[in-house]
Amino acid sequence: MTQEACRIIGTPRFGGILVVSDHASNAVPADIDLGIDPALLTQHIAVDIGVAEVGALMARRPGIAAFQAQVSRLVCDVNREPHAPAVIPIASDGHAIPGNMIDHAGHQARLERIFHPYHAALADLLDAAPPALILSLHSFTRQLAAHPDEQRPWQVGVLYNQDDRAAHIAIPMLESEGLIVGDQQPYSGQLLNYTMNRHAEADGRPYLGIEVRQDQISDPSGQAIWAQRLARICNEVALKLPD
Repeated sequence: MTQEACRIIGTPRFGGILVVSDHASNAVPADIDLGIDPALLTQHIAVDIGVAEVGALMARRPGIAAFQAQVSRLVCDVNREPHAPAVIPIASDGHAIPGNMIDHAGHQARLERIFHPYHAALADLLDAAPPALILSLHSFTRQLAAHPDEQRPWQVGVLYNQDDRAAHIAIPMLESEGLIVGDQQPYSGQLLNYTMNRHAEADGRPYLGIEVRQDQISDPSGQAIWAQRLARICNEVALKLPD
């Protein structure tokens, strides 16, 4: 299934793994002008670098499917509350997004076009083929342009809100592989977790929130390593989850 807002890669299965990536694309619809330098669309403010490729590689494995956004977070950030200013950002990491200075009607039209179809499709998918585990997959930069002196040493972060079942199983697994693991780093899942709050925590569905540092998955070699690692860890976590 592919639509403007999202796509599904692989075959979702009952009791399988579903990889959800809210920021997998840097695409901007042809009729939307963000008013920015096109070079910004290759940067983290527009897309979570590497997650589309990792998710697609994972979805080649039996029992794993990927649900990915098809539109840049600069057009509509589906991992924000629908009434939050950042859902259609007018600035990101110090860069103005003048094309998003739109009126209320324009704001609502953007939500109807991108935000609501994305979440409706995800809800339908989870109801049709409930997974054993949802992997919420994102990536992050070594530092923000707005705070260049604040280095982020973690190679991977594990995020969660109230439901920490999968997180507490996965963290020692990742650490055992020699990785520098951030527990609620580079930010807390209690602050930014809209998609999982809505589709996992609200219904008691177990999920694992993962942020991979972008230099780890910026090339095919790193993407392959992390796809294999996350597929294995997700399957192990699903088996170890308490009933």
